[in-house]
Amino acid sequence: MLDNRIKMLARNLIFYSCSLKKGEKILIESFDLNDVTLIKEIVKVVFEVGAFPVVRLQNTKVTRELLLGTSKEHSMLLAKHIVPQMEEMDAYIGISAGNNVFEYANIPNEKIKTYSIYYSKPIHRDIRVEKTKWVILRYPTEGMAQLSGKSTDEFEDFYFNVCNLDYSKMNNALTSLKTLMEQTNKVKIITPTTKLEFSIKGMSAIKCAGHANIPDGEIYTAPIKTSVNGHIEFNVPSTYSGVRHDFIRFEFKNGKIVKATSSNTKELEKVLDMDEGARYIGEFSFGVNPYIYEPMLDILFDEKITGSIHLTPGACYKDADNGNVSAVHWDLVQIHRPEYGGGEIYFDDVLIRKDGRFILKQLELLNPENLV
Repeated sequence: MLDNRIKMLARNLIFYSCSLKKGEKILIESFDLNDVTLIKEIVKVVFEVGAFPVVRLQNTKVTRELLLGTSKEHSMLLAKHIVPQMEEMDAYIGISAGNNVFEYANIPNEKIKTYSIYYSKPIHRDIRVEKTKWVILRYPTEGMAQLSGKSTDEFEDFYFNVCNLDYSKMNNALTSLKTLMEQTNKVKIITPTTKLEFSIKGMSAIKCAGHANIPDGEIYTAPIKTSVNGHIEFNVPSTYSGVRHDFIRFEFKNGKIVKATSSNTKELEKVLDMDEGARYIGEFSFGVNPYIYEPMLDILFDEKITGSIHLTPGACYKDADNGNVSAVHWDLVQIHRPEYGGGEIYFDDVLIRKDGRFILKQLELLNPENLV
């Protein structure tokens, strides 16, 4: 018998996340899924709506081989045959099993950059993100359960709690924070290892409540590009191109990362030297998902951790555009809850969040007990 939670997730993806309408076309793209139950259920719901599903099945091991040998000409050839398909779509769902976060280890950065600029950007950043209704998500696997420190059954329960959350309630709760962010000039972040200031004056704040990511639970903007000053140390590990980094620390001067260290500083410098924009911040965001408390080395989950923020070296989004352009977009997470050392966030010198909890009356609905 089909798990009712899968049925609910499929319907949430089509009716809420994508708001799919009769006659629209949707591309459903999967990566490394051995179990296609969710894809089959999504296809059924798409036909129920009277829309048209298109399915592409991908494999990360094959993509790795393509990356190892790619060139500008090759990446452009790959994109040439996918761009017209994406241009015809009204909506997109990307589902990844995320079996091995280190699958892209030891691929030269120049290859990653080439593939990003000439394949990924025209398909995903220029068309999918800008012109379609889209949502991306993970599918639970034993590997993900292991990374989260849970049994497979425990992780499945956690996964469906997170993914089938009432995101419309979260969307409403984020409205007050959006208003406040768009009225704010100066942001200050203070933790035992961080003292950072920047301006978000005039920048849009974008609510993320189940329309682009599942799981979801964040609100992002971007700092004025040259306004970031001070230092920050991230207390959540992260990977880039299959290389793990712990205790990433940045020092900023007039927006630019002038010093960077981590458990793998040499590889960190390679990422930051990929292009000029990689040393500037393209995104600042709050994480508010009430079910996600601990990191699991999966950014789709980690960036939504309740009581967290993340900063992103690299490209900004066009709906919160600070002018930073880069092949890099790397979300780095810092948790402010007491068990992680605590932290304070000030807007124009007013304390708005302490130790991961919003303390202003108009923001209290974003504390986890009010979102469950």
